[in-house]
Amino acid sequence: MKFRSDPSAIRGSIAPVITPFTADGAVDHASLRALIRFQLDAGSHGISLGGSTGEPSSQSAAERIAALRVAAEEIDDRVPFVPGTGSHKLDETLEITAAAKEAGADAALVITPYYARPTQEALYQWYATVARENPDLPLIAYNVPSRTAVDIAPETVRRLFTDFDNFVGVKETTKDFEHFSRVLHACGPSLLVWSGIELLCLPLLALGGAGFVSAVANLAPGAVARMYELWQQGDLAGARELHYRLHPLVDLLFVETNPAPVKWALAQQGRIASHFVRPPLVAPAEASIARIRALLAEGADLLDRN
Repeated sequence: MKFRSDPSAIRGSIAPVITPFTADGAVDHASLRALIRFQLDAGSHGISLGGSTGEPSSQSAAERIAALRVAAEEIDDRVPFVPGTGSHKLDETLEITAAAKEAGADAALVITPYYARPTQEALYQWYATVARENPDLPLIAYNVPSRTAVDIAPETVRRLFTDFDNFVGVKETTKDFEHFSRVLHACGPSLLVWSGIELLCLPLLALGGAGFVSAVANLAPGAVARMYELWQQGDLAGARELHYRLHPLVDLLFVETNPAPVKWALAQQGRIASHFVRPPLVAPAEASIARIRALLAEGADLLDRN
């Protein structure tokens, strides 16, 4: 919780770590600790757990809380910890968010409630409730309409940012790049905005973004962090070169539904004990594995070896 009092320090590459499972489907805390050490050693600027890449909807609240406690202990305030705490149920969202606060999270990443397709007023009331219940915990809305079937409008973000001191930002996982601009225009440069779309991570920085939460950091955390650092140093050419070199690993993520491909790759590298994904996801098909292998080979020079 070292960074909780200054959420503006939560910048750069915030790695959205997968949730590893054992071969029989249990949450694998030992592999999770190893993954976090890998991220810290590679230079990631922060760590998230429990976003879409972490398969939260397939886990119970108790499993998610246990995993975020393990993560917080392993991170030990070395970098900001921003766990995903949202659910489609308000009581569960409040329970997990409270547990994250107690565990020492620096901010909570709260997804829009999925399946129900709430109105903008309903979204405002949802986030307002979470903000009121956790006044001393920075909150970040997680906008991912491809998974939730609802989009947080810029005006709704502006209302929340204006009304609640602890509503500090939004993770935008939308390919509508105009939306990024309209959110920042509505709220001003003090709103913290992270990209969750890999190929929009670098472009968002030009609009004033705070960084990115990119799933490709599971494979190449050093390269993703370095891309942000090069931008900060004014080396746009170097940052742009890394952006394009990361393309094969970005494509790997989506050979099948994320995170099944990246879990398979991490298991092949020996970083996790099993590539198991929980239903309704399944392990990649043989044809997909051939494609994953080819993309791994293409992006091999960016894979962290530690």
